[in-house]
Amino acid sequence: MANGQWYPPEWPDRIRALTDGTLTPVSPKRAATVMLLKDTDAGIAVHMLRRRASMAFAGGAYAYPGGGVDPRDDDRHVRWAGPTRAWWADRLGVDEAAAQAIVCAAVRETYEEAGVLLAGPASDSVVGDTTGPDWEADRAALVDRELSFAEFLDRRGLVLRSDLLGAWTRWITPEFESRRYDTWFFVAALPEGQRTRNASTEADRTVWIRPEDAAGSYDKGELLMMPPTIATLRQLSPYSSAAQALAAAPERDLTPVLARARIEGEQIVLSWPGHDEFTKHIPIDLPTGGAPA
Repeated sequence: MANGQWYPPEWPDRIRALTDGTLTPVSPKRAATVMLLKDTDAGIAVHMLRRRASMAFAGGAYAYPGGGVDPRDDDRHVRWAGPTRAWWADRLGVDEAAAQAIVCAAVRETYEEAGVLLAGPASDSVVGDTTGPDWEADRAALVDRELSFAEFLDRRGLVLRSDLLGAWTRWITPEFESRRYDTWFFVAALPEGQRTRNASTEADRTVWIRPEDAAGSYDKGELLMMPPTIATLRQLSPYSSAAQALAAAPERDLTPVLARARIEGEQIVLSWPGHDEFTKHIPIDLPTGGAPA
């Protein structure tokens, strides 16, 4: 393997089916993921988790905390601080209800998978340690969908701090995938007094790592990642502090990145616009399950 790009073996067959019209793309589900950052003596570090090898999707790959939108976050008013829903709707390119749901998903999933909560009792404060048994009970209820995020904030007397998030990029799973997500990537700084932990049942390891170190390990084939993950790591590398990255977020282009597949001669060419390093040339007659890494 030349690098650590995660590449499912079923892709060639699905791409062929898409190009010949026998595969109908599924609609992508809305999702959000957060690149949680902190400053170290060696520079900026990002929190990453490794998906369990048993996971059907991207098993063994490194990623950030994140997941799908909870439908309940669209239809109930969430206690909110920071830029308005209208501002976020304009920034994310969606309506206000969807904007609330996407931002909620980013904050909720970070709490569910990393134990870090971007919320506070007031618009200018953030909760401290969230590792007690009562907090864990609420976190588990969120994971099991026994408790909506709006209900969680209400019972805790907290407001979601949308100002602690910066929208960074947006990627849509390729049309030939059986599981598709329209994912907004955010950046956020680790709040003072809080600490990360591996709270996800989908991960077997978590790590704080400098973006350039993670990218270097990917280039050597030592760390497995999906294209959006390594792409965002490379984008973070120029920043020396979490504050710098957050300050750069409002100017980031959120035009969705969507892979394209086309037939050229005896090959299928798979590419991601603006990201040439991920381009793949796949023989049309490649047997099922024989995709190269």
